[in-house]
Amino acid sequence: MASRVVRGTAIAAGVAAVVGGGVGFALGKPVQEDDVVPARKLAADLCARIGDVSALLPKASGGRLVQSGTGAVTCTAVAGRQTATTFSTASVKVTITPYGGKLAGAGEVPYTPEAMAKKAFDRSPFDSVPDRPYPTKSDQTAVGLAGESFTTRVLVQRADVVVLVEYTANPVLAETARQAATVVADRAIWETK
Repeated sequence: MASRVVRGTAIAAGVAAVVGGGVGFALGKPVQEDDVVPARKLAADLCARIGDVSALLPKASGGRLVQSGTGAVTCTAVAGRQTATTFSTASVKVTITPYGGKLAGAGEVPYTPEAMAKKAFDRSPFDSVPDRPYPTKSDQTAVGLAGESFTTRVLVQRADVVVLVEYTANPVLAETARQAATVVADRAIWETK
């Protein structure tokens, strides 16, 4: 009788070890925080690399983008009436955001930085722009009543980076503003490669 109990216990222990090992093998090792890919660091001179934006600003206002931020980088250039030789104002703001990965549900593979950037891009309510090398969306809002002042926003995603360009100008044609903002967004995307 004692040998039956010992033998039954040994068989049960063996079955539990095989099943436990099989389940552990099937599930793999648990996902840890270290398995998540962090966001990459952008260059300290990224805004300087984007280049001169003086064509988007009134004359005599410069055209140098000023960089700020460490995770997401913001580049800004503003020209108000006090620096312009004409009655014009304009501002350019470029926000470059590198995305990192994120833990998914229990036992799931972590989200990649590319997947997180795509999620952020897809959440934007802007209109999609067809026939572009990278996913692009844009939005334009008229400012004032004259129909010559616009705030134009262009959003572009490439791999793990999302670039948002906000260009406000007075006076400017709507399509000219959209094209200018798209060119700046493309330059920012190129410089993050």
